[in-house]
Amino acid sequence: MQENENERPGGAYDLGGRTVARIGYGAMALERFDADRDRGVALLHRARELGVDHVDTADFYGDGVANDVIRRAFGPSDEVVVVSKVGAVRVDAPVPLALAQRPEQLREQVHANLRSLGRDRIDVVNLRRADIGPGLIAEGDQLVDLDDQLAEMTAMRDEGLIGGIGLSAVSGEVLERGLAAGIVCVQNAYSLVAREHEALLDVCVRNGIAWVPYFPLGGAFPGLPKVAEEPGALRIATDLGITPAQLGLAWLLGHAPDVLLIPGTSSTDHLAENVAVGDVVLTVAQTAALDAVWSQRVADGQAERTWP
Repeated sequence: MQENENERPGGAYDLGGRTVARIGYGAMALERFDADRDRGVALLHRARELGVDHVDTADFYGDGVANDVIRRAFGPSDEVVVVSKVGAVRVDAPVPLALAQRPEQLREQVHANLRSLGRDRIDVVNLRRADIGPGLIAEGDQLVDLDDQLAEMTAMRDEGLIGGIGLSAVSGEVLERGLAAGIVCVQNAYSLVAREHEALLDVCVRNGIAWVPYFPLGGAFPGLPKVAEEPGALRIATDLGITPAQLGLAWLLGHAPDVLLIPGTSSTDHLAENVAVGDVVLTVAQTAALDAVWSQRVADGQAERTWP
């Protein structure tokens, strides 16, 4: 198990007052272990052995399955920083998620996460807004003012139920409004081929806020751009002897100092590949070529097709 900052995968960064490796683990994939949770526990233990010390989760991942596997792996210990999210719940419907944005719903979800994680406190909780795509957009009684939500989140922080407060799926205006609440991280869709939120990333860098991109390898919906389909990225990955996925993650790490990665996988081999990204070094020329991918997409009129 890795013991010091220099050995943390990708280096180290402060997340809600805790120093963590810049390469963490996204727990959505743990829902695949519903029928064999011991295998999920073994995967998490292997991640810890490789130096991963923060896990990003939600009670709606597998309707509590992911959180249960985390509980079995680490219990209430502070061996890993646990980050969860609220703002949506699992439902039995064609679309398995529904927004749950009202303050009382956010509190209910925090308690649901505490129960399924077996903890008295969650290190960081992200408020998953629904201001922008991809995914669910708020309407009707789920159009809730940010101030009302942050008042509830701050109250739970004051009560010791949660540590830091993060934001997810937010616009620049919402992020600016939320800064006064002491936001510790932001999760928006962002990758080498989808950089609409560059201005938000700049705000995070200036304010010492962790930037934790989801869909870090491009669109998760059919027809949307993917790093693995970008010719320049494929060429550079081949030159470096790494996978396109590793290249996309390595570019993110090098792009800004406050980027934290949370790639998810149910494979120990892929887990090792993800952690190894911390050792990938891009040349100045390679970085410049990858930086230019987005500007070329904008020039070609393709930037609006990075999500529905």
